[in-house]
Amino acid sequence: MDDEQTDTGTGWPQPAGPGRPGGPAGEPDPRPDAPDPDELSPLAPRGPGEVPPGPSDDEPGGAPVDDGATVDLRAVPPAGGSAVAEEPAEESAEEPARSAVSPRSRFSTAGVMIVALLVLLGFTLVVQLKTTSTDPTLGATRQEDLVRILSDLDARESRLQQDIRALEDSQRQLRSGEQGRQAALDEATRRADELGILAGTLPAVGPGLTVQFESGVKPISANRVLDAVQELRGAGAEAMQISGGDRATVRIIASTFFLDGENGSLVVEGRRLTGPYTITVIGDPATMRTALNIPGGVVASVRGGGGNVTFGEREVAEVSALHVPIKLEHARPVS
Repeated sequence: MDDEQTDTGTGWPQPAGPGRPGGPAGEPDPRPDAPDPDELSPLAPRGPGEVPPGPSDDEPGGAPVDDGATVDLRAVPPAGGSAVAEEPAEESAEEPARSAVSPRSRFSTAGVMIVALLVLLGFTLVVQLKTTSTDPTLGATRQEDLVRILSDLDARESRLQQDIRALEDSQRQLRSGEQGRQAALDEATRRADELGILAGTLPAVGPGLTVQFESGVKPISANRVLDAVQELRGAGAEAMQISGGDRATVRIIASTFFLDGENGSLVVEGRRLTGPYTITVIGDPATMRTALNIPGGVVASVRGGGGNVTFGEREVAEVSALHVPIKLEHARPVS
């Protein structure tokens, strides 16, 4: 047995471990790179897989180490303290906390989403209400045009009030005996004349207006003429007729239709008319003119296509064109 081996008591020599360096009089090694004396201590904790070194030849009284002994590495704490050993305990402690906080966290997220959706729904409803309650056409209309529209509405109201008073007078006269019979006859005659004018079977005269349409780059379409007729009816027109450049005239009634013809012509009730077109209408001139001049209306549409619309007020306008009476096939009067 040489000097570098020691007797282990098992019959096998063991290499001598590294000696613990030391300075004079047992003082610590003054070298900067000297190992920590506690790390060389047999009682110092070791990392997994480390085996405490045996006693060196320089340390007398060292107990022999049994190579056949079994060392449980799981019981040996790793170097650096017990942070690793306590980690499972911390994870086990955090698991109930996560399970307890997770439903609350999900509930909070769902609540925030519901509130956001409700706010968005409320905002949408407010915008929709403001959009529907505000007319963009009237909002961009000039003050003069608004005054004209108001005047038109006032004229309609006044006309309806007159109709109500006339009907009430007729009702009182019809209930008054002998005068009632004569009043009933007069009322029937008046109604027959009105219906004849509306049906186009009788001529009519009265204050009114002439509206002339001149084409520009685009011809005057049937839709534009129909829009003008509807606006005039809404403004209180009682009788109308349309004339072409060739002086052909057609009476306009409720069943009159308009079609686009060849070469920019207009077909009215199957009759071909050429431009310019003139509509003669009986009614309140100021009200009907205002109705056609509404922003975005008939006049604006025609002028937007390069055409022009001119008006002529008449103290006595004559609607002389007649419409052929419709032959009834199934209806008959009842006595």
